[in-house]
Amino acid sequence: MTSKNVSGLRIFLAGGAGVLGRRVIPLLVAAGHTVVATTRHAARTGPLRDLGATPALVDVLDAAALTEAVRESGAEVVMHQLTDLAGGDLAANAALRRDGTRNLVDAARAAGVRRIVAQSICWTYVPGAGPAREGELLDLGAPEPRRSTVAGVAALESAVAELPEWVVLRYGLLYGPGTWFEPRGLRAAEAREGKLVAGADVTSFVHVDDAAAAAVAALGWPAGHVNVCDDEPAAGLDWAPAFCRAVGAPAPPVSGAPANPAARGADNRHARRDLGWTPAYPSWREGFPALASDRDIPDTGYFGTISNGRVEHYRGGHDESIPVRGKAR
Repeated sequence: MTSKNVSGLRIFLAGGAGVLGRRVIPLLVAAGHTVVATTRHAARTGPLRDLGATPALVDVLDAAALTEAVRESGAEVVMHQLTDLAGGDLAANAALRRDGTRNLVDAARAAGVRRIVAQSICWTYVPGAGPAREGELLDLGAPEPRRSTVAGVAALESAVAELPEWVVLRYGLLYGPGTWFEPRGLRAAEAREGKLVAGADVTSFVHVDDAAAAAVAALGWPAGHVNVCDDEPAAGLDWAPAFCRAVGAPAPPVSGAPANPAARGADNRHARRDLGWTPAYPSWREGFPALASDRDIPDTGYFGTISNGRVEHYRGGHDESIPVRGKAR
């Protein structure tokens, strides 16, 4: 089965009001799917309807309420795009990955749902040389605070794999509107304050639009883990100056510390070669300059305009980066 012949599905989207969820919804609707999307906040139900989804006002940490919501949705597929990063609390996000995913998988099973597509991350592999591939182990023996993040990812991925048909999308570091890596985002603010350090640690990025497209395509992908990142893992010495230029920040301070072997980036050849995923931004080198055009867009609230199936502005959604040796990433 390929994504080209997957249409007309009823999809329960957990995390519909998040930075990825609200980008995924218009793509799903355009592909002919029916979407029920969750939010914890009543104020966001209207914008979810505007995107084309039926909102479900539910907290995924409330197992009973979530089970009822999934059952009532009549879903054939569950999509997991949950994060909890608005306050920058990585421990809370790890707990959501563990407990929220557990509840979501249990709810899917109770409703007879066989297939799930879930968001994960690609920077929790064991230390090594070169970009990590999907068959490598997770870094469960890492010191804190990385250990908690890796444990949360491991719990998420283990739970998701309990369903008969599952795809885990190990995303690169998200950039673009609504993320920490955009002109109004946390990393841009750090860059302007001289706190974003250019070092030897390697990162893999993915633009939010490419990440959303992969989630939709994954409806037809075979079970397994997939690194969803661009073609060019890069050291901060390379990407940080380009990001600073894109967001109007001065050149970053440079660290001479050696690279941490856990900060190695990820290999996307499985997604590209085997699954046919083609990112619109093959590298951050093309993607970062595009951020400059978003610099002066006024803050209009959680959601902005929808143009050509894409949401152009959002406030409050973030992605995380894992600090290594206390340095900005």
